[in-house]
Amino acid sequence: MMEPIWKPSSDRIAASNMTRFMEHVKREYAPEIENFAGLWRWSVENPERFWPMVWANCGIEASATWTRVLEHPTRMPGARWFPGARLNFAQNLLRYRDERPALVFVGENGSRVELSYDALYGEVSRIAAGLRAVGVSQGDRVAGFMPNRPETIIAMLATASIGAIWSSCSPDFGTNGVLDRFGQIRPRVLFAADGYFYNGKVLDSLVRVREVLEQLDSIEHIVVVPYVSTAPSISKLPKAQHWGEFGTPGEDLEFAQLPFDHPLYIMYSSGTTGVPKCIVHGAGGTLIQHLKELALHTDLSRDDRIFYFTTCGWMMWNWLVSSLAVGATVVLYDGAPFHPANALWKLVENEKVTVFGTSAKYLSASEKANLRPGGEHDLSSLRTILSTGSPLAPESFDWVYREVKSDLQLASISGGTDIVSCFALGNPTLPVHRGELQCRGLGMAVEVWNEDGKPVIGEKGELVCTRPFPSMPVGFWNDPDGIKYHAAYFERFPGVWCHGDYAEHTTHDGLIIHGRSDAVLNPGGVRIGTAEIYRQVEKLDEIVESLAIGQDWDGDVRVVLFVRLRDGITLDDNLQQSIRSIIRANTTPRHVPAKIVAVADIPRTISGKIVELAVRNVVHGLPVRNTDALANPDALDHFRNLPELQTD
Repeated sequence: MMEPIWKPSSDRIAASNMTRFMEHVKREYAPEIENFAGLWRWSVENPERFWPMVWANCGIEASATWTRVLEHPTRMPGARWFPGARLNFAQNLLRYRDERPALVFVGENGSRVELSYDALYGEVSRIAAGLRAVGVSQGDRVAGFMPNRPETIIAMLATASIGAIWSSCSPDFGTNGVLDRFGQIRPRVLFAADGYFYNGKVLDSLVRVREVLEQLDSIEHIVVVPYVSTAPSISKLPKAQHWGEFGTPGEDLEFAQLPFDHPLYIMYSSGTTGVPKCIVHGAGGTLIQHLKELALHTDLSRDDRIFYFTTCGWMMWNWLVSSLAVGATVVLYDGAPFHPANALWKLVENEKVTVFGTSAKYLSASEKANLRPGGEHDLSSLRTILSTGSPLAPESFDWVYREVKSDLQLASISGGTDIVSCFALGNPTLPVHRGELQCRGLGMAVEVWNEDGKPVIGEKGELVCTRPFPSMPVGFWNDPDGIKYHAAYFERFPGVWCHGDYAEHTTHDGLIIHGRSDAVLNPGGVRIGTAEIYRQVEKLDEIVESLAIGQDWDGDVRVVLFVRLRDGITLDDNLQQSIRSIIRANTTPRHVPAKIVAVADIPRTISGKIVELAVRNVVHGLPVRNTDALANPDALDHFRNLPELQTD
C-alpha cells in the first residue's frame, strides 16, 4: 500500500472541528466509533441524528423548529428534510455584526476593497430596502450579471433576506448564453457591473446588458455597479439606477422566515449540448450542507481567511460565500489568474490567506509555467489548498508539496452544480494520498457501482449516492412534474442518484475521479476515463493540455487525442512516440490513441472545464447547439473536417 504524501500532526488532529464533532457524537450516541470511517458510517446510517447534530454544531438560526428530520426517507427523489422549520439563509450568513473583515476584494487592476461584518450588514439592508421598494417579494427572481465583487454578494444576500431567488452569470457570458439562462427564469431585477478587467484589458458589459434587455421583457429594474468607471453612463438603459442610489440606508433588515426547502438559488448545467438545465436549490439544504463542509471538512473558523478562484457563474462562488456563516473572512479576486503569472500566490501572501481554493487546471498550469510559489512568496499563513473542477493528477500533488509548501492539507474535492456541494472532499484528520480525494462527505451515502449496480472497491465504475441528502435540488425550473429532474439523475439506477462521474473507491477509503461518464471512451467495449490519459500526457513538458474523444470508426470506437503544444514545439514522430510510450507504460495498450492531432486551442466552459462532448460532436459533423456556454467557442473550428481523422 502506497504511503501517504502528507499526514496531519497530532496537534492539528486534536484541535480540529472534525475531532470535536466526533467526540460529541461518541458522547451522545455512538461510543464505539473509533475513527473517521466509523463516523462516516454512523452519519449515513443515522441521518435523523446526524443532521440535527450538524445543525446544532454549526449554530444554524431558525425561528421555528422542525416537526421531524426526514419525511419519506426511502424516496429518492421525494424525501423532504426538516418540515416545519422556518429560517432565512441571509440571516445565518449575517449573524455577526462586528468590525472583523467579512469581505476583502482584490481586482486585477490593483483595486482593493475591505468590508467589515457590520458594514456588510448595512449594505445588505440598504439593497434589500431597494428591492422591496420596487416590489420584489418571495419567489421573485433577481439576477446578477456581475464580476466577483462584494456587490454581487450583497445583492444575493439582500435577495435571500426577502425570500426571492438569486441567479447569476459571470460577465464573460455572451448575450445568447445569458438569454439561455435568464430567459428561462425571467428575473424582475438585474444587477450588472459596467464592465470588468481581464488579462490587462478593460471589457464593457453594458452593451450586452442592452442586448439582453431587447429580448427579455421580464426585467423591470436594472442596478448598475461602477467598476471600470466611477460614474458609468446609464442613459441608454431604461429603468436603470446607479448602485449608490438604490435603496435607503439605515433601514432595519427584515429576514423573511421561510420553509427549509424554500428556493434560494437557480443554477445552470453547462449547457454545451443544449439549453442549460435550471437547477433550483433550497435555502436550508444549501446552508446545512455548506456548513458541514466548511466547518468540519475544511476546518474553517472565524480566524480563517478563505479564498476560491471562481466566477459568479460557478457553484464554488456560492460555496465560498457560505463561509460568512462561519464568520471567516472571504477573499475575492476578479481577473485573469496569470496576469501577472504569480497573481494568486501574491494574493495569498498579501492577504494572509489560510485556505486557498482553485482548479486542478490552475495547479497544473502553474507547474507548466515553472512557478515556485513557496520559494518566491511568504506562504506561512497557508494551511489548506482545495482543488476542484476536474481530476487533480498525482503529479500535481507532487508539485504542490515540492514547490508550494511541504506541510499543508491538499484536498481535492468533487461534487457539482447539481448538488451545490460535494460528494467527496477533504478531512483535516486524515492523511493525503497522491491522486486521491481524502474521503466521502459525512452524511453522503456515496459508493462506486459496477455495470450490474453492485458496489466495488479498487475498480472503476459509476459514482452514486444511495440515500437522500439535504442539498438535493428542490427541482428544475419549469419542470412541474419532475420529469427532467428524474431523467437527469435517477434513470440509470432507479431510486439512486447517479452523478455521471466515472470513479474509483480506493483501498484507503478515498476516491479517484476518472472523468465524466458521458465522456468515457469505449474502444473495443472497454471503458476508459479520459482523465487517465490526461494524467500521463500532461507529464510531458512539450504538452500544455490535452483532450481525448472516442471517434466512431470502422464499426468500433477509436481513441483520438488532441494536444496543445508549447510555443515552438511541433508534433513530430518522436513526440508522438513519446506520448504513446508514456500512456502505454502507465495505463494499458487500450488507452493508447489511434490518432494524435495537434490543435491551436482546446475549448472549455466559462468555468474552465474542457468540453469533450462538444468536440466529439464537431468531429462527427453534429451540431453544438450552445456555443455561448464556452469561454472560447472559436476553438471548436480547429476540430472541423480534420484530414488526419479521415484515414486509418
